[in-house]
Amino acid sequence: MWQIFPKESELNSLFFLVLFGLFFQESNAQLGFCNGNYGDAIFTETFGTGVSNGPALPAGITTYPYVDSAPADGEYTISSQTNYYQGVWFDTTDHTGDTNGKLLIVNASHTPGEFFRRTVSGLCENSSYEFSSWIMNLVSGTSTGCGLQGGIPVNLKFEVWDNTNTRLLATGDTGDIFAKASPTWEQYALVFQTLPGQTSVILKMLNNGRGGCGNDVGIDDIVFKSCGDTILLTDSTNSTSIAVCENQAPITTTLTAHPDFSVFKTHAYQWQESADGANWNDLIGETTPIFIAPLNTATFYRVKVAEDAINLANSSCSVFTNVFHVAIVGIPDEPISQGDVELCVDNPGGVQVWVPNDVLVNWYDAPTGGNLLAEDSALYPTTISGTYYAEAVSKTTNCISNTRTAVSIVYFDLPVLEGESLTFCEGQSISLSAGVTNASYLWNTGETTKEIVVASPGTYTVVITNGNGCSTTKTIQLSQIDNPIIDKVVSDYRNLTILTLNSGDFEYSLDGLIYQETPFFENLRGGVYNIFVREKTGCGVAQLHFVHQVVPRFFTPNGDNRNDVFQLEGIDPSQEFSIEIYDRSSKLLFQSKDLNFQWDGAYKGKALPASTYWYRIQVRGSIIIGHVTLLR
Repeated sequence: MWQIFPKESELNSLFFLVLFGLFFQESNAQLGFCNGNYGDAIFTETFGTGVSNGPALPAGITTYPYVDSAPADGEYTISSQTNYYQGVWFDTTDHTGDTNGKLLIVNASHTPGEFFRRTVSGLCENSSYEFSSWIMNLVSGTSTGCGLQGGIPVNLKFEVWDNTNTRLLATGDTGDIFAKASPTWEQYALVFQTLPGQTSVILKMLNNGRGGCGNDVGIDDIVFKSCGDTILLTDSTNSTSIAVCENQAPITTTLTAHPDFSVFKTHAYQWQESADGANWNDLIGETTPIFIAPLNTATFYRVKVAEDAINLANSSCSVFTNVFHVAIVGIPDEPISQGDVELCVDNPGGVQVWVPNDVLVNWYDAPTGGNLLAEDSALYPTTISGTYYAEAVSKTTNCISNTRTAVSIVYFDLPVLEGESLTFCEGQSISLSAGVTNASYLWNTGETTKEIVVASPGTYTVVITNGNGCSTTKTIQLSQIDNPIIDKVVSDYRNLTILTLNSGDFEYSLDGLIYQETPFFENLRGGVYNIFVREKTGCGVAQLHFVHQVVPRFFTPNGDNRNDVFQLEGIDPSQEFSIEIYDRSSKLLFQSKDLNFQWDGAYKGKALPASTYWYRIQVRGSIIIGHVTLLR
């Protein structure tokens, strides 16, 4: 026998068609679900509702005995609860979903075979139908009451026979339905065709498996429906619904029913309309596959289809197309403004409105007409001040609001600032200014005034917020100009060089009046000098009292009154002083403690020859040793 598959299966539909084609030749049966359109349900069995069990099925439907308690092997009950074997069976509800809805509970007999038989009448001859039922394996797959695999799996066979019970029209097996971790309803179905002159069939359910621990089944919602072609109802754009703006009605559209001839060889049509999609009325005289539908009120349309006109009056022999919905959509209200916007130019944003979920927003630059700026967005981002206009548009019908909502945005400029690089003199302070009036200020020092006084170099920032709440940060780089510090003065014969401990843009002077760029002075006479070093911008002056001592390198005692004697220049008269002069053999030739001494190049009144003579000068603990050349 062919096996029936649950509707949730993802088997390729081509597989069904091939099986149908092979099997139809022999048994006139169709496997699986109806691939076309359905009619109304001809027969439905939900097994009722209520908190008490039963009633028992009518005589002849089953050979299993009915019990009003937990069914043993080969017994059944009808109940709204399933937890008869606690910990082994699921505690679940029926499939229909009714309050206290009941289901048929069957505990399989130890002997496989038929356990349910039902005659279904009111069918049409030579017509296709679908039988379906929902099945559940009641044994919990997480229970070990029937072993790790949930015991014996459920395995059922469905058969549809002619009303004489002599000709099998369709059959199929569910295959093994194993226990699952949670209660799961699965739907199974057969498609069959009635014979000429036949208006009723016999449904049989058989158990392929034996009884014992497992093979306990719940059955619910047995349904018979007519099965016809796949018939698609569309308009001229192949849509299955249409939405019309209320200010566009009334208009018309052409609807067409498209059968695929998979079941019916010929087709008879009856168009129907409904105001609510539930209660339907025939449209008198509309019996062709094409209908010119008026679009002036919200309406549902469908077509009842049968193989011949006689069967249109019998709901058991006809099917229905999909429902074509005509929606009349009202003109949307204009968008609701989320408020005018004021922002600073460094914090760009946009204007925004609110509309319902089924409405979109388009933005324009004018209250009417104008240029489209943006589509389908409740927010319009912009960096340009101005007024923008939001238009509401229905998503389904393109209905446009009668007016647009104006929303303004204003961008305020930031305070105009420039950073600064400033200097100040060492040991002094300087005033720093934000440079903007009528604002609030926050310095990185924590001060909140327009100006602050500081005395340390570094980076200073101030956040300036104007009256519109817009802020800008100004940065001031402050550098210190160091005061000059004299390290020492180097005396080299008649030249002086002033050395400082630090560098800078300094200038130098020997009297505090006349300054020069270079620290080097030359051709100076010995003596006392007041050395000055000053920073050119006025950031401090260093001063040093310095005695410039000059020891002649030669003298010429020739009586011309020019350089005739050897004498010292610039010796501090407040210092202890002595001088000794020697020849090359270290013979002492002259000595004196008089600062104003003069040596004429003679020894004991006798002129010494031209030569080099050595001197030793002592000035308050400092000794100067050198030589002088006597020239003749």
